[in-house]
Amino acid sequence: MKRLLINTMVLGMLLGTASCKKYLDLTPTDAASDKLVWSKVEYAELAVNNFYHDLNYFGSFNSGQSSAGMTEGFTDMLKYSSMTYNAYMFIPNEVAYGGPVLTAGYVSVYLGTWSAVYDKIRRVNEALSNLKKYGSSLPANDAKRLEAEIRFFRAFLYFDLLKRYREVIIYDEDLTKISKSTPLSTEAAGWDFVQNDLTFAGQNLPVSINAKGRLTSGAAYGFMSRAMLYAKRWEAAKSAAEEVLKMNYQLTGNYADAFNDGNTEAIIQYSFNKSVFTHSFDAFYSPGGDKEGSGAYGTPPQEMVESYELANTGGFPDWSEWHNTSGTTNTPPYDALEPRFKASVLYNGAGWKGRTIEAFVGGKDGYANWKTDAVPAGRTVTGYFLRKFLDESIDLSKDNSTRPWIALRLGEVLLNYAEACYHSGAPALANSAVRQIRTRVNLPYTDKSGEALLAQIRQERKVELAYEGLYYWDMRRWGLASTAFTGTRVHGLRIEKNGSGQFVYTYVDCDKQDRNFPEKMYRFPLPSSEITNNVSIKQFPEWN
Repeated sequence: MKRLLINTMVLGMLLGTASCKKYLDLTPTDAASDKLVWSKVEYAELAVNNFYHDLNYFGSFNSGQSSAGMTEGFTDMLKYSSMTYNAYMFIPNEVAYGGPVLTAGYVSVYLGTWSAVYDKIRRVNEALSNLKKYGSSLPANDAKRLEAEIRFFRAFLYFDLLKRYREVIIYDEDLTKISKSTPLSTEAAGWDFVQNDLTFAGQNLPVSINAKGRLTSGAAYGFMSRAMLYAKRWEAAKSAAEEVLKMNYQLTGNYADAFNDGNTEAIIQYSFNKSVFTHSFDAFYSPGGDKEGSGAYGTPPQEMVESYELANTGGFPDWSEWHNTSGTTNTPPYDALEPRFKASVLYNGAGWKGRTIEAFVGGKDGYANWKTDAVPAGRTVTGYFLRKFLDESIDLSKDNSTRPWIALRLGEVLLNYAEACYHSGAPALANSAVRQIRTRVNLPYTDKSGEALLAQIRQERKVELAYEGLYYWDMRRWGLASTAFTGTRVHGLRIEKNGSGQFVYTYVDCDKQDRNFPEKMYRFPLPSSEITNNVSIKQFPEWN
């Protein structure tokens, strides 16, 4: 990915040089540049490199999923720490609480992607149009591969629109079709478009398990296994996952390693480099003790902690003792929980950067009372800190983050496969996939059927894929969000030392008002700008 980033900058210099050399040519500069770019494979690859940045844009390290922080903040998986600090804190809380604030305009600003994604689609379609117009001199196999890469990104972008809006405007590489009066497609037509592009990509991209370079066939089929779950095309999702499972991807032996650079289960990786391109995830979410006054924008609540099972034996501990609003001095069973908990959540007493996490009142990392402590400044409001994706080797006083974004991995594909198999009437295959996921973290498994199997698949998705940007969208596509996130609250443990030096764990309400996911949020509203400019569409009825 570093090479892709550097080469993208080289492309800009190349086009600038070409324009200077053509200053006496009456042929339009943009046409000359396009002809040059698509005349050689190495130039064409530089042009396509620009689209790779969207893998990061829609990841948990960036704002493509939501301009108000991680979408997990709208769920019981992550509690943003303030109502008075900034958009990455108080806006996700507003969304979670719902109510009158969820107007069409508000949702379009913070959760809508219509205009931004259509700008990206336009550039992708222009690239495909230029490839077909000017790429006749390219070797046939390279032309096919480049078309497959471009069509992957087009499907990737339309997937984002479809999961939000369901009905979209379909544009392809025929740029003459662009019009201000184009109607919305049916949802089925939108998914047809995505499926066709990903099928072409899967058939024409190289088969390779190198996730760090250019797109592969595994990337296309793996992403199709995700997209077709949203489309409820179970056989298509199942078949796509099976294509990936034929390849030589392997689950990492240690769950935490699945998010490291170049690991064996990564299928799509977006890389960062200290000298070229970094991100700020650690600065946003690290425990406050890492850098005084910063971090802990969002922290895991007690509800998420209680989603993890006991190590080795499976099953859930009895947490009732720690639901005591008067406090208990007994230590919660953190050490007894399975590996995915310890790889995802930092808790009081956990080892971190050569020290021990102090998530208590007055501790190095600190505790802040939700809402009454208006500026938490790196302190937790739940008694926990996020661990997943953080780089334990980074010094926040000197460096930004460089941990890669794993946009797709084998663990997800196995769970996509399990869900598709369940709905396709293949429970044995579904159980086998779930068992692989649990075996990696040494959890036992007994085959299930019917609703119990579906519930197990959903449970595994929640803990296996936690904070990877999927849970909120899963709950929407399952139709469960309006129940799970309405009339509910998240909680935490306020931890403080008593006169004897013992920790007292007190169960606290971290919302102080009920959450609300209205039915209309199952489909986001069209932006007013599109309705104003396009005479062929109207606002969705639930938003009128």
